[in-house]
Amino acid sequence: MIISYVDGAEVVVSHDGIELASYVHRPDPEQFEAPKPYLHPLRTVAGDVVTNYRPHDHRWHKGLQLTCTELSGHNLWGGHTYVDGEGYVALDNVGCMAPIGEIVAETDASGGVLLEHELRWRSAHGDGLVAEHRSLRFAEVDVARRAWSLEWRSELENITTATLSFGSPATRGLTGSGYSGLWWRGPRSFTGGRVITATDGETSAADARGTDAAWLAFVGDHDGVNRSSTLVFEPITDDGRFETRWFVRSEEFAAVNPSWAFDRTFELEPGASVRVGYRVTVVDGAWGRAEIEEWRRGGAR
Repeated sequence: MIISYVDGAEVVVSHDGIELASYVHRPDPEQFEAPKPYLHPLRTVAGDVVTNYRPHDHRWHKGLQLTCTELSGHNLWGGHTYVDGEGYVALDNVGCMAPIGEIVAETDASGGVLLEHELRWRSAHGDGLVAEHRSLRFAEVDVARRAWSLEWRSELENITTATLSFGSPATRGLTGSGYSGLWWRGPRSFTGGRVITATDGETSAADARGTDAAWLAFVGDHDGVNRSSTLVFEPITDDGRFETRWFVRSEEFAAVNPSWAFDRTFELEPGASVRVGYRVTVVDGAWGRAEIEEWRRGGAR
Protein backbone atom coordinates (compact mmCIF):
# COMPACT_ATOMS: atom_id res chain seq x y z
CA MET A 1 0.00 0.00 0.00
CA ILE A 2 1.06 3.59 -0.67
CA ILE A 3 0.41 6.61 1.59
CA SER A 4 0.01 10.13 0.23
CA TYR A 5 -1.04 13.44 1.80
CA VAL A 6 -3.32 16.00 0.15
CA ASP A 7 -2.88 19.63 1.22
CA GLY A 8 -2.42 18.65 4.86
CA ALA A 9 -6.14 17.86 5.07
CA GLU A 10 -6.34 14.17 4.19
CA VAL A 11 -4.35 10.96 3.94
CA VAL A 12 -4.90 8.76 0.90
CA VAL A 13 -4.17 5.03 0.99
CA SER A 14 -3.67 3.40 -2.42
CA HIS A 15 -3.03 -0.04 -3.86
CA ASP A 16 -1.99 -0.83 -7.43
CA GLY A 17 -3.03 2.62 -8.65
CA ILE A 18 -6.45 2.59 -6.93
CA GLU A 19 -7.11 5.08 -4.11
CA LEU A 20 -8.83 2.73 -1.66
CA ALA A 21 -9.44 5.26 1.12
CA SER A 22 -9.25 8.98 1.79
CA TYR A 23 -9.15 9.89 5.48
CA VAL A 24 -10.14 13.56 5.78
CA HIS A 25 -8.75 14.64 9.14
CA ARG A 26 -9.38 18.36 8.72
CA PRO A 27 -13.13 18.42 9.42
CA ASP A 28 -15.60 20.25 7.21
CA PRO A 29 -16.34 23.66 8.76
CA GLU A 30 -20.15 23.62 8.81
CA GLN A 31 -20.97 23.69 12.55
CA PHE A 32 -24.53 22.39 12.10
CA GLU A 33 -22.99 19.21 10.64
CA ALA A 34 -20.85 18.57 13.76
CA PRO A 35 -17.37 18.78 12.13
CA LYS A 36 -15.35 15.60 12.52
CA PRO A 37 -12.91 13.46 10.49
CA TYR A 38 -14.33 10.92 8.07
CA LEU A 39 -13.37 8.37 5.42
CA HIS A 40 -14.64 9.20 1.93
CA PRO A 41 -14.40 7.92 -0.65
CA LEU A 42 -13.85 4.29 0.22
CA ARG A 43 -13.30 2.09 -2.83
CA THR A 44 -13.08 -1.55 -3.76
CA VAL A 45 -9.98 -2.88 -5.51
CA ALA A 46 -11.93 -2.40 -8.76
CA GLY A 47 -12.22 1.31 -7.95
CA ASP A 48 -15.96 1.31 -7.16
CA VAL A 49 -16.99 3.86 -4.50
CA VAL A 50 -18.86 2.37 -1.53
CA THR A 51 -19.57 5.53 0.51
CA ASN A 52 -21.75 8.62 0.17
CA TYR A 53 -20.89 12.19 1.19
CA ARG A 54 -23.23 14.95 2.40
CA PRO A 55 -26.42 13.45 0.90
CA HIS A 56 -29.20 16.01 0.56
CA ASP A 57 -31.40 14.25 3.12
CA HIS A 58 -28.74 14.16 5.88
CA ARG A 59 -25.80 16.45 5.09
CA TRP A 60 -23.91 15.27 8.19
CA HIS A 61 -23.68 11.71 6.80
CA LYS A 62 -20.10 11.59 5.54
CA GLY A 63 -18.76 8.26 4.36
CA LEU A 64 -17.55 6.25 7.34
CA GLN A 65 -17.13 8.14 10.60
CA LEU A 66 -17.23 7.77 14.37
CA THR A 67 -20.00 9.90 15.78
CA CYS A 68 -22.17 10.34 18.87
CA THR A 69 -25.80 11.41 18.66
CA GLU A 70 -26.25 11.95 22.40
CA LEU A 71 -23.55 12.71 24.96
CA SER A 72 -25.10 14.11 28.14
CA GLY A 73 -27.17 16.50 26.05
CA HIS A 74 -24.46 17.30 23.51
CA ASN A 75 -25.01 16.43 19.83
CA LEU A 76 -21.80 15.28 18.12
CA TRP A 77 -23.74 13.75 15.24
CA GLY A 78 -24.98 16.89 13.52
CA GLY A 79 -28.34 18.31 12.56
CA HIS A 80 -31.37 18.44 14.79
CA THR A 81 -31.66 16.78 18.20
CA TYR A 82 -34.56 14.52 19.15
CA VAL A 83 -36.60 15.87 22.07
CA ASP A 84 -39.22 13.54 23.53
CA GLY A 85 -42.69 14.92 22.87
CA GLU A 86 -41.44 17.53 20.38
CA GLY A 87 -39.60 15.55 17.71
CA TYR A 88 -36.41 16.77 16.07
CA VAL A 89 -35.51 20.30 17.16
CA ALA A 90 -32.64 22.66 16.26
CA LEU A 91 -30.76 23.23 19.51
CA ASP A 92 -27.59 25.11 20.39
CA ASN A 93 -25.85 21.85 21.32
CA VAL A 94 -23.99 20.71 18.18
CA GLY A 95 -20.33 20.11 18.98
CA CYS A 96 -17.36 18.77 17.05
CA MET A 97 -14.53 16.22 17.12
CA ALA A 98 -11.40 18.27 16.52
CA PRO A 99 -8.00 16.75 15.63
CA ILE A 100 -5.14 17.74 17.94
CA GLY A 101 -1.57 17.88 16.61
CA GLU A 102 -0.21 15.97 13.66
CA ILE A 103 -1.42 12.69 12.22
CA VAL A 104 1.13 9.85 12.15
CA ALA A 105 1.03 7.64 9.06
CA GLU A 106 3.34 4.71 8.39
CA THR A 107 3.55 1.42 6.54
CA ASP A 108 3.79 -1.59 8.87
CA ALA A 109 5.85 -4.77 8.53
CA SER A 110 3.03 -6.70 6.85
CA GLY A 111 2.53 -4.15 4.09
CA GLY A 112 -0.49 -2.47 5.64
CA VAL A 113 -0.86 1.18 6.64
CA LEU A 114 -1.35 2.57 10.15
CA LEU A 115 -2.72 6.05 10.89
CA GLU A 116 -2.83 7.45 14.45
CA HIS A 117 -3.83 10.78 15.94
CA GLU A 118 -5.45 12.56 18.87
CA LEU A 119 -8.84 14.31 18.94
CA ARG A 120 -10.88 16.38 21.36
CA TRP A 121 -14.61 16.13 21.43
CA ARG A 122 -15.91 19.64 22.16
CA SER A 123 -19.27 21.13 23.02
CA ALA A 124 -21.03 23.76 20.90
CA HIS A 125 -19.26 26.37 23.04
CA GLY A 126 -15.78 24.82 22.83
CA ASP A 127 -15.64 22.98 26.16
CA GLY A 128 -13.61 19.76 26.17
CA LEU A 129 -15.69 16.62 26.70
CA VAL A 130 -13.70 13.58 25.53
CA ALA A 131 -10.05 12.97 24.61
CA GLU A 132 -9.77 10.35 21.89
CA HIS A 133 -6.75 8.41 20.68
CA ARG A 134 -7.65 6.97 17.26
CA SER A 135 -5.83 4.37 15.18
CA LEU A 136 -6.82 3.18 11.72
CA ARG A 137 -5.08 0.16 10.24
CA PHE A 138 -5.53 -0.68 6.57
CA ALA A 139 -4.53 -4.30 6.02
CA GLU A 140 -2.73 -5.27 2.83
CA VAL A 141 -5.12 -6.21 0.03
CA ASP A 142 -6.01 -9.88 -0.41
CA VAL A 143 -5.61 -9.98 -4.18
CA ALA A 144 -7.13 -13.45 -4.63
CA ARG A 145 -10.31 -12.56 -2.75
CA ARG A 146 -10.33 -8.97 -4.06
CA ALA A 147 -10.92 -7.66 -0.54
CA TRP A 148 -9.29 -5.42 2.05
CA SER A 149 -10.02 -4.54 5.67
CA LEU A 150 -9.85 -1.51 7.91
CA GLU A 151 -9.51 -1.84 11.69
CA TRP A 152 -10.74 1.22 13.56
CA ARG A 153 -9.78 1.50 17.24
CA SER A 154 -10.54 4.44 19.52
CA GLU A 155 -9.84 5.00 23.20
CA LEU A 156 -12.21 7.58 24.69
CA GLU A 157 -11.41 9.38 27.96
CA ASN A 158 -13.84 11.55 29.90
CA ILE A 159 -12.00 14.84 30.49
CA THR A 160 -14.84 16.59 32.31
CA THR A 161 -15.57 16.66 36.04
CA ALA A 162 -18.93 14.91 35.64
CA THR A 163 -20.07 11.47 34.51
CA LEU A 164 -20.80 11.41 30.78
CA SER A 165 -23.77 9.47 29.44
CA PHE A 166 -23.50 8.06 25.89
CA GLY A 167 -26.91 7.62 24.30
CA SER A 168 -28.95 7.84 21.10
CA PRO A 169 -32.33 9.16 19.92
CA ALA A 170 -33.80 5.91 21.27
CA THR A 171 -32.52 6.63 24.78
CA ARG A 172 -34.13 10.08 24.45
CA GLY A 173 -37.48 8.46 23.66
CA LEU A 174 -37.51 7.61 19.93
CA THR A 175 -37.85 3.84 20.08
CA GLY A 176 -35.79 1.92 17.51
CA SER A 177 -33.60 4.88 16.50
CA GLY A 178 -30.57 3.62 18.37
CA TYR A 179 -27.87 4.95 16.08
CA SER A 180 -24.65 6.19 17.65
CA GLY A 181 -21.00 5.20 17.23
CA LEU A 182 -19.41 4.06 13.96
CA TRP A 183 -21.66 5.10 11.04
CA TRP A 184 -21.50 4.13 7.35
CA ARG A 185 -23.63 5.75 4.67
CA GLY A 186 -23.68 3.89 1.37
CA PRO A 187 -24.14 5.15 -2.21
CA ARG A 188 -27.64 5.96 -3.49
CA SER A 189 -27.52 2.90 -5.76
CA PHE A 190 -27.17 0.67 -2.67
CA THR A 191 -30.72 1.51 -1.58
CA GLY A 192 -32.63 -1.77 -1.38
CA GLY A 193 -29.43 -3.76 -0.94
CA ARG A 194 -29.15 -7.15 0.76
CA VAL A 195 -28.42 -7.57 4.48
CA ILE A 196 -26.69 -10.69 5.83
CA THR A 197 -25.94 -11.43 9.49
CA ALA A 198 -23.92 -14.06 11.32
CA THR A 199 -27.05 -15.16 13.16
CA ASP A 200 -29.75 -15.24 10.49
CA GLY A 201 -28.00 -15.28 7.11
CA GLU A 202 -29.79 -13.13 4.52
CA THR A 203 -32.49 -11.10 6.24
CA SER A 204 -34.26 -7.76 6.04
CA ALA A 205 -32.82 -4.56 7.45
CA ALA A 206 -35.86 -4.25 9.69
CA ASP A 207 -35.33 -7.73 11.15
CA ALA A 208 -31.59 -7.12 11.63
CA ARG A 209 -32.18 -3.86 13.48
CA GLY A 210 -31.61 -4.22 17.21
CA THR A 211 -29.96 -7.66 17.00
CA ASP A 212 -26.56 -8.53 18.47
CA ALA A 213 -25.10 -10.62 15.62
CA ALA A 214 -21.31 -11.02 15.65
CA TRP A 215 -21.11 -9.42 12.19
CA LEU A 216 -23.38 -7.81 9.62
CA ALA A 217 -22.82 -7.46 5.87
CA PHE A 218 -24.41 -5.19 3.30
CA VAL A 219 -24.39 -6.07 -0.43
CA GLY A 220 -25.14 -3.31 -2.94
CA ASP A 221 -25.12 -2.77 -6.70
CA HIS A 222 -23.33 0.05 -8.52
CA ASP A 223 -24.68 2.38 -11.16
CA GLY A 224 -22.74 2.61 -14.40
CA VAL A 225 -20.95 -0.73 -14.10
CA ASN A 226 -22.14 -4.31 -13.94
CA ARG A 227 -20.67 -4.90 -10.48
CA SER A 228 -21.69 -5.37 -6.87
CA SER A 229 -19.80 -4.77 -3.63
CA THR A 230 -20.01 -6.19 -0.12
CA LEU A 231 -19.12 -4.49 3.15
CA VAL A 232 -18.72 -6.60 6.29
CA PHE A 233 -18.89 -4.87 9.69
CA GLU A 234 -17.60 -6.45 12.91
CA PRO A 235 -17.20 -5.06 16.44
CA ILE A 236 -13.73 -6.09 17.69
CA THR A 237 -13.81 -4.90 21.29
CA ASP A 238 -15.60 -6.41 24.24
CA ASP A 239 -16.46 -3.95 27.00
CA GLY A 240 -19.20 -4.74 29.49
CA ARG A 241 -20.20 -1.09 29.80
CA PHE A 242 -22.12 -1.21 26.51
CA GLU A 243 -23.86 -3.79 24.33
CA THR A 244 -23.39 -3.57 20.56
CA ARG A 245 -26.68 -3.72 18.67
CA TRP A 246 -27.14 -3.20 14.93
CA PHE A 247 -28.86 -0.17 13.48
CA VAL A 248 -29.24 -0.78 9.74
CA ARG A 249 -31.25 0.70 6.88
CA SER A 250 -31.77 -0.48 3.33
CA GLU A 251 -35.07 0.76 1.92
CA GLU A 252 -34.81 4.42 2.96
CA PHE A 253 -31.10 4.53 2.18
CA ALA A 254 -28.11 2.30 2.78
CA ALA A 255 -26.61 2.66 6.25
CA VAL A 256 -24.99 0.44 8.87
CA ASN A 257 -24.16 1.27 12.47
CA PRO A 258 -22.93 -1.12 15.17
CA SER A 259 -24.60 1.01 17.85
CA TRP A 260 -23.14 1.37 21.33
CA ALA A 261 -26.41 2.78 22.72
CA PHE A 262 -29.23 1.14 20.80
CA ASP A 263 -31.70 1.06 23.66
CA ARG A 264 -29.70 1.97 26.75
CA THR A 265 -27.05 4.48 27.72
CA PHE A 266 -23.61 3.71 29.03
CA GLU A 267 -21.78 5.96 31.48
CA LEU A 268 -18.16 7.06 31.72
CA GLU A 269 -16.86 8.50 34.99
CA PRO A 270 -14.49 11.51 35.10
CA GLY A 271 -10.99 10.40 34.11
CA ALA A 272 -12.21 6.95 33.00
CA SER A 273 -11.62 5.51 29.53
CA VAL A 274 -13.41 3.09 27.24
CA ARG A 275 -12.10 1.32 24.14
CA VAL A 276 -14.20 0.76 21.04
CA GLY A 277 -13.14 -1.03 17.88
CA TYR A 278 -14.51 -2.22 14.56
CA ARG A 279 -13.35 -4.07 11.47
CA VAL A 280 -14.81 -3.10 8.09
CA THR A 281 -14.05 -5.32 5.08
CA VAL A 282 -14.59 -3.95 1.57
CA VAL A 283 -15.14 -6.57 -1.13
CA ASP A 284 -15.26 -6.37 -4.91
CA GLY A 285 -18.24 -8.64 -5.58
CA ALA A 286 -21.37 -9.99 -3.91
CA TRP A 287 -20.43 -12.31 -1.07
CA GLY A 288 -22.79 -14.64 0.73
CA ARG A 289 -22.65 -16.00 4.25
CA ALA A 290 -20.25 -18.83 3.33
CA GLU A 291 -17.68 -16.49 1.72
CA ILE A 292 -17.89 -14.11 4.69
CA GLU A 293 -17.33 -16.87 7.23
CA GLU A 294 -14.42 -18.23 5.20
CA TRP A 295 -12.86 -14.76 5.11
CA ARG A 296 -13.25 -14.33 8.85
CA ARG A 297 -11.57 -17.68 9.50
CA GLY A 298 -8.56 -17.00 7.31
CA GLY A 299 -8.85 -13.62 5.57
CA ALA A 300 -6.27 -10.83 5.45
CA ARG A 301 -5.60 -9.22 8.81
